[in-house]
Amino acid sequence: MGKQKKIRERKERKPARKRSAVKQHKLYKIEGDNISRLRKSCPKCGSGVFLAEHKDRFSCGKCSYTEFKKK
Repeated sequence: MGKQKKIRERKERKPARKRSAVKQHKLYKIEGDNISRLRKSCPKCGSGVFLAEHKDRFSCGKCSYTEFKKK
């Protein structure tokens, strides 16, 4: 007898999660002629990269720098 090939069943894939980009108007506050940043910037990456704010920490999505919030 020859070897029999196993028949695999196709797995159903989960639908891809839709990711939305952060809106630029949520990152800055404009008052007259002054522009202020609402989030911290990453000390490693520079002023162009913002830190994401979680409930217990700030983290950079680019270089994975993390600062923990003090209680």
